[in-house]
Amino acid sequence: MHRLLAAGLTVAAAAALAVAAAFGVVALLNATPDQPNTPLVHYETAPRGQ
Repeated sequence: MHRLLAAGLTVAAAAALAVAAAFGVVALLNATPDQPNTPLVHYETAPRGQ
């Protein structure tokens, strides 16, 4: 009986740890700022109509 109780508690603790880790990863991903979408290379364009 004690082994079954220990196994159940281990499973519950592992599940809680997995859920906490998942929420932590999501929180870290949401905390990082979005990168600006600016091009590194600019090409000169000819004026239109000429």
